[in-house]
Amino acid sequence: MTEAQTASNYSRRSALQLMIAGAAGLTGSNLFGKPAHARTSPAKPSGRVIVGLGQEPTVFNPLMVHIEVDDGVHFSVFDALFRIDPQGVIQPNLAAEVPDQKNGGITPDGLNWRIRLRDDVRWHDGKPFSAEDVKFTLELIMNPNFRSWRTAGHALVRDIKVISPTEISWRMEEPFAPYLSFLTETFIVPKHVLEKEANPNSAAFNQAPVGTGPFKWGERIAGDHLELVANLDYFGEGPHIETLVFKYIPDLTVLYTQFKSGDIDLVGQPYITPDHYGEAKTLPNRVVTLVPRTSFESFYLNLERPQFKELAVREALYAAIDKEAIIQGLYYGVPTPTETFMPRQSFFFNANLPLHQFDLNRAAKILDQAGWAKGADGIRAKNGVRLSFANSTTSGDPLREQVQQYLQQTFAQLGIEMKISNLPAAVMWGDFWVQSQFDSVIVGSSFLIGADPDVTNRLHSRSIAAKGGRGSNNAQYSNPEVDALLDKGARSFDPETRRPIYFRIQELVRRDLPFLPLYQNNSVEGLKKGINGFVPNGNTRTESWNALAWYWAS
Repeated sequence: MTEAQTASNYSRRSALQLMIAGAAGLTGSNLFGKPAHARTSPAKPSGRVIVGLGQEPTVFNPLMVHIEVDDGVHFSVFDALFRIDPQGVIQPNLAAEVPDQKNGGITPDGLNWRIRLRDDVRWHDGKPFSAEDVKFTLELIMNPNFRSWRTAGHALVRDIKVISPTEISWRMEEPFAPYLSFLTETFIVPKHVLEKEANPNSAAFNQAPVGTGPFKWGERIAGDHLELVANLDYFGEGPHIETLVFKYIPDLTVLYTQFKSGDIDLVGQPYITPDHYGEAKTLPNRVVTLVPRTSFESFYLNLERPQFKELAVREALYAAIDKEAIIQGLYYGVPTPTETFMPRQSFFFNANLPLHQFDLNRAAKILDQAGWAKGADGIRAKNGVRLSFANSTTSGDPLREQVQQYLQQTFAQLGIEMKISNLPAAVMWGDFWVQSQFDSVIVGSSFLIGADPDVTNRLHSRSIAAKGGRGSNNAQYSNPEVDALLDKGARSFDPETRRPIYFRIQELVRRDLPFLPLYQNNSVEGLKKGINGFVPNGNTRTESWNALAWYWAS
């Protein structure tokens, strides 16, 4: 059997496992608590791990709009009904088991759900966790006055009923298979704390959260670091370290230098930059590995800008990007070229999409034929619209900045003006990104939630936040066929039925180019030797998804 066949079969198995998780009575995993070799882990939490991050976590209510680096805090302070493991299998967390159509947790028509909960969970303030908290959380997400991060899936939930403190049920307006995956990233918040707040968007809880997770809120020094402390009353096996520290180091070269010098123990997002990979893997007393991610890098366009409304412009821009030069010359061959948002390791990855070709002559011809002519200033224009736009990304990312400079020079040869306008992370990924206030950005994105292929949140027209929708369709992409396919794919629980649907979605998105895909990320992850229990998980957005299992070797 070839390597490709093995990977394909493995991906298919993972997809099938995801759809039927719980049927085998899954009751947990060493990854979610007790290390596989727990005999050598401390009897009580000891030591600390310092995680270096390139951006500062700032949103601590996990239900509110947030970015990837916030997830490390959320996964450590809070619990969800379920978690997803590195193999894409959903495991119980606050729930006692994963419901499905075989164990009766989900009815055969996919409409009625019944969840059994653990009876040994307490909030960090000592109050007992119950089904009332789950009901409150799901209702808060859909509160029109609450700034929810994600409402897709949740918007289908009806008739939530608390059957007992350890059992809850609801009805789905229509079958929505991805909802189990959505619930792996829906952290439950305390009713008894937040129900008292007149405005949950500005609650004190949002800056000093109370969860049920393995770590409690410690202290935050804005602009420097955030400290979490072990929850000694956690219901699971762990945590094994006494303190978990997230240190903010916005300059990625300095982030690597502090890993090299030992000032940080583990490199978090955006990990070690590829230009340091060669040296990093030779460092003594460090473990450095290349880990495939579900995220991909793209040149993201705001399709409501007049410069980008015409497909010919988007095709010309794509033809003018020399992916190979960027990947090899700037990223040292670490990333993998891609034509889609779907990760290569997914069962739903479409390998038959048209391959990008760098061709400046073709790019110029496309623009000429579409009527974009150069003006007196050398910049192309059509119907009064100049082919001039800004491109933004996070300040302090030297590799992306080099990509910008390279593209700026290349585009200029075609009569396209690209102005570089970078912003601090907190500004860049705030309303500027969420409300589509940008012209174009260079961004790394994970479109999948867990391992499920549904991308409604990113590509459906009802997910355009700038037009009043709830979601992350920041490109403001709208294609009725894609909308219909997304709705159809979400109604099926069978991966074999869903596969051709998501293949077609990828074909349409590749044709329409709402974003110009560059490469799939492979992260260079590094940690000190002696940290045990660390396991990469490409199905989450954070390296700290299982920090409760970390411990220092004695």
